[in-house]
Amino acid sequence: MNLHSIADFFIHLDRHMAAISSHYGPWTYGILFLIIFCETGLVVTPFLPGDSLLFVLGAMAAVGDLKLGLLLILLCAAAVGGNMLNYAIGSFLSFEITNHKALPFVNQAYIKRTHEFFEKYGAKTIIITRFVPIIRTFAPFMAGVGNMPYGKFSLYNFIGGVAWVLVGIFSGFFFGNLPWVQKNFSAVILGIVVISLIPALFEYLKHRQSR
Repeated sequence: MNLHSIADFFIHLDRHMAAISSHYGPWTYGILFLIIFCETGLVVTPFLPGDSLLFVLGAMAAVGDLKLGLLLILLCAAAVGGNMLNYAIGSFLSFEITNHKALPFVNQAYIKRTHEFFEKYGAKTIIITRFVPIIRTFAPFMAGVGNMPYGKFSLYNFIGGVAWVLVGIFSGFFFGNLPWVQKNFSAVILGIVVISLIPALFEYLKHRQSR
C-alpha cells in the first residue's frame, strides 16, 4: 500500500468503513477489534486509525449501521487488552531498551518522546496519551520497559482505554450525522487527525527548542 492509498483511507474513512461493513457483515466487529487492538498493542502499527475511526463508528452506530452496545464492549476490550500486550512486550524487552540497544522494529525517536511524557506526567501518561496518536502506542510499551507496577498500570490503562473509546464513539454518535458534518465529513475526519496530532507536535517543537 503506497502513501497515497494510506492517505485516501484516512481521509475517506467513512466510505471505506461503510464498504467493509456491507461486505463483511458481522465479521466487521472482529476486524474493528483487531484494528484497535493492534493500534494500541503493537509498536509496529502506530499508523492505524484510532480517533478518527472511533468517530466514524459512532456516526454509523447512530444511524443503525452498527450496534452501539457491541461496539463499546468490543472496542473497550481491544483498547485495554492491546495496552496489556504492549506492556508485556516492553517488560520482556526492557533489558535491551535500558541498555540502549536499538531494536529494528522500534522507532527510537518515538521512544524518546514517550519517555519525555512519562517524565512530565508520570503514571497519568497512560491516560493522557490515549488521546495522542502514535505516542499512545508507545506509552504502554515504555511503561513495561520502565517496570511500572502492574497494578498501577492496569488501573490507569482501564480508565484511559474506556475513556478514549467512549469519547470517540459518542462524539461520532451525537455529532457525526449533523447536516454540516455529513456535508464535510472527509474534512472533519482530516481535522480530527490534525487536531489529535497537535499535542505530539507541540512536545516535539518544545523539545527542539530546549535543545
